[in-house]
Amino acid sequence: MITRPCLQEGSLSLLKYLESTFPTSGPAVFVDDKGDEHAVQIDRERMQIRGVGSLYHAQHLNVNDVLMITALSPARYQVEAIVKPYAPPATPRREVPVPTETRRVVVSSTPHVREIRMQEVRVPVSAAPRPSEPTEAPAESRPDTRPAPRPEVPQVEPARAVVGTPESTRPVPTARRTAPPSSPSPSPARTVDLRFRDSAPEAPAARPKSIPEPLPSGVEAQVVEFARLTGYRADDLSSGVVRLRADLGAHGYAVLVATTPAALSSAAWRESADYRVQVCAEADRPDGAPRLTREALVALIEHARLAPLSPVDLRGYWKAGSMDLESAASISELVSAYIAQRGTFSSVLLTLAQQPANSVVSVQRLAERLGSGVNFAELGSILDTLTRPPFQALTPLPGGQYLLRVGVGDLLTDLAEYADGVRRRVRTPVRDHVVV
Repeated sequence: MITRPCLQEGSLSLLKYLESTFPTSGPAVFVDDKGDEHAVQIDRERMQIRGVGSLYHAQHLNVNDVLMITALSPARYQVEAIVKPYAPPATPRREVPVPTETRRVVVSSTPHVREIRMQEVRVPVSAAPRPSEPTEAPAESRPDTRPAPRPEVPQVEPARAVVGTPESTRPVPTARRTAPPSSPSPSPARTVDLRFRDSAPEAPAARPKSIPEPLPSGVEAQVVEFARLTGYRADDLSSGVVRLRADLGAHGYAVLVATTPAALSSAAWRESADYRVQVCAEADRPDGAPRLTREALVALIEHARLAPLSPVDLRGYWKAGSMDLESAASISELVSAYIAQRGTFSSVLLTLAQQPANSVVSVQRLAERLGSGVNFAELGSILDTLTRPPFQALTPLPGGQYLLRVGVGDLLTDLAEYADGVRRRVRTPVRDHVVV
């Protein structure tokens, strides 16, 4: 994924998962999807590729666009650009002037005399009264036909008479006020809260599937959750040591994780393993074993929930040493690439859904509908996938065309039924017999 510094400098950062693609330093050639060649320089010491600015300019790339790099031969690479579509800017709303009106206001009021004058006080016509205000018309907006109250009837002292101002056009009627002047009226939020508090408590709603589950508390629980999401087998060796074992046969390996500083002096820490890390904070730099920061562990769990990560993807990071936020950012770009590929496949399906079943699909016209978000190499690979089981949605025709054998809606329904039938027959495999 292209970042803003890379775009400004015309370079490309060599992250850990790209080290095997560019094993040596020196000149190289990038070939874009148009066949144009771009000379670049690979610098393993600074872990970057310089001279990529011409490719960015020729492909009209921007921040967050993705480069798919394939090694053709030593020092020669095929580069395919995935330009993400951008939403059009929202149309600015025009402010509609609020109509106003002129009201009569109370200039001064005492228990015996009320003086009303016409003043230019403009308020919004459509403004609705607040829940805490009375819904009936104010006393000063209608003729005062009540007889003057006697001095002993009102509960408001003469010194606390309401004086109207342009900012306060609604005085409180003196004859209806029963609470002390200093007690505020309840707000709408407080009224709702009291109503729910008096009623019976409701049962908590079920958590939607789109909301991720909360992270487990405790470092050991987070390590176990990370192992479950990424395909490791977690063994608690006691004394604060957890072993992550990748059961991959000849490609397997083990990682010892010390969840506390005291675990470094335990007997379990001396167990055989390929890699060892110590859990600590991002700001800490402990001596001895490489570190696995708590912040990176939380980020890795979130990344693994977004896209599948395997021990094969993570082995290079354990081998490189510490697993910190910089490593987590590198894995985040790998996850973003997986999500972008899945989004491209969805875009092709949604575009094919615009055609009826038993119609001819033109690759050229389909590419025009998709726009610059999908290149011809990706489109050809996706269409070829749709011709094979379990999809079998397309049949190749001469001239670079395809026959859409079934509508996309029916295709997805059949796939869901097929997947559900297979899922019911699936049994949980035994971890000791996963290598066949």
